Amino acid sequence: MAIHFTRDEFDQRRDAVVRALKGRGLFGILLFKQESMYYLTGYDTFGFCFFQCLWLGSDGRMTLLTRAPDLRQAQHTSIIEDIRIWVDEAGADPAGALRDVVTGHGGAGTLIGVERDTQGLTAANWLKVERAFDEFCTLEDASDLVSALRRVKSDDELAHVRRAAELADDALAEAERLAAPGAFEGDILAAMQGAVFRGGGEYPGNPFILSSGPDALLCRDKAGRRRLAEQDQLTLEFAGAYCRYHAALMRTLVIGPVSDAHKAMHRACGDALEACRDTLHPGRRFGEVFDAHARVLDKAGYRKHRLNACGYSLGATFAPSWMDGPMFYTGNPQSVVPGMVLFVHIILANSDDGLAMTLGETYAITEDGPECLSRAPHNLAPGGGEAAG
Repeated sequence: MAIHFTRDEFDQRRDAVVRALKGRGLFGILLFKQESMYYLTGYDTFGFCFFQCLWLGSDGRMTLLTRAPDLRQAQHTSIIEDIRIWVDEAGADPAGALRDVVTGHGGAGTLIGVERDTQGLTAANWLKVERAFDEFCTLEDASDLVSALRRVKSDDELAHVRRAAELADDALAEAERLAAPGAFEGDILAAMQGAVFRGGGEYPGNPFILSSGPDALLCRDKAGRRRLAEQDQLTLEFAGAYCRYHAALMRTLVIGPVSDAHKAMHRACGDALEACRDTLHPGRRFGEVFDAHARVLDKAGYRKHRLNACGYSLGATFAPSWMDGPMFYTGNPQSVVPGMVLFVHIILANSDDGLAMTLGETYAITEDGPECLSRAPHNLAPGGGEAAG
């Protein structure tokens, strides 16, 4: 079986969710988030693009409702013993089948939590669930219940994150090796992702971001690849992924002579990252981390060119994104807690002059503060150009 944690750890996670259910007065919870299913059972699939749900009752019993293609997937990758299949056919009613599952667990007339804030439950399927459960029980949004527990990582989870960080460093080394005038973006991307695969990792929750020239100011992947010019800029945002756990890095590399403007932006990004790092201590707020970043960049004259968030939590996530809440933005009251894994990114996009600069890395939070999981220096150019921070 392809399961990455001990049964004892899964039992501890399930027991924590059961305590949370009882604390909220919930009879059980309908789990539609693939991250929750993986966290609680090891179940590993992209089948959440279809209707599927894991029931977890306050008695600790679990039942998975899914489609036939995921039967063996669940048997092979999870500890789930009770697996039900809804049949693909004309007039299929998976929401009604889910109600039957809950009926079998004695859920009629009770208060039941449901994960609605997830890619695993489309608006169309939520309407079907609402109709199927109307007058059967009371549904209450509990999207945060498992997610809150997932934010603090166990020692075994941190071991996977550390391996992911090593793979991210390997990928960055490949990018720096290849980044030069005339280099093809596709070759750089293939080498980076190949380093992760060769190291035993897998696809990340979303595509690597690799863009150059004017596109270096973008924060998303896009179709189309180009060759680097004699004078260019290459923005990289990517993650090592191991057992679905992510560790991200971000860099903008300058190809050719480095201008004073790029140097100034790089120094500002390094100073902002250092300010964030100094704030990443247990008991501080996520909003304070963002504000530290903003103060540095604004003072340096980059208010117009910075973003309104500067990072987020990381963990075991699935498509379409490796981003895991909460995020760093002003006013966010979430506390920094030991055991969290947090990605801080500093992004400057100067559309006036067509200049980009980014810097980002992943930290594990300890009792003493942040531990950077990357060994990579903050190079401004391939081959060890000016470092910041």
